[in-house]
Amino acid sequence: MALPAPAFDPGRYLTKVKGSDYLEVKWRLVWLRDQHPDATIETDLVAHTGNQAIFRAQVTLPTGASATGWGSEDMSTFANYIEKAETKAIGRALAALGFGTQFCDDMVYGAAEGHVVDAPVNRGGGAQPTALFGNGRPQAVRDDARDHAPSPKQMSFIRSVARELKMDDVALNQFTQELVNAEMEQISRRDASIVIEALKGRQQEWENRRAS
Repeated sequence: MALPAPAFDPGRYLTKVKGSDYLEVKWRLVWLRDQHPDATIETDLVAHTGNQAIFRAQVTLPTGASATGWGSEDMSTFANYIEKAETKAIGRALAALGFGTQFCDDMVYGAAEGHVVDAPVNRGGGAQPTALFGNGRPQAVRDDARDHAPSPKQMSFIRSVARELKMDDVALNQFTQELVNAEMEQISRRDASIVIEALKGRQQEWENRRAS
């Protein structure tokens, strides 16, 4: 009698990112297919302006559970930035469903500027400073947000487009959390650029639907 195939063991495929454990997106996908062969993955290029791409990915399990992830990249960081942004979005959606989250304390993109999909666990020295944001959850204090705040023009534009899209403060905070892992009042200048491009993409989608 043949024995059943062993379940996927993510611990065998961990890599090190700056000395911390991390599970690459390709292994999260293997893990997903091992547990849910019929799961669906949908990706959407939300915005592609200049040399920057923003993707939204949705992973849905046969049970009905689903999660959305966002990913952005630009050519200054990766030559194949479009593919990288899509991979990042898929990775964050998978982590939101539990595929990889046990190997990170929180889904804080760019921890220590590691440019990974979520922050690996630092099993070594001191912990990263945390602060309580408006949702009551402790999150890493963002040096870039402190040192490079968005311009008033950026903030005004974001709120203006959000109003056009009928997004209240709660919806806008949720949008920025999903996109750059920070509430509206905590975003950096670079985050603001990403949020603006994503909002412009939604605005264009809305205008296209009105015209059709």
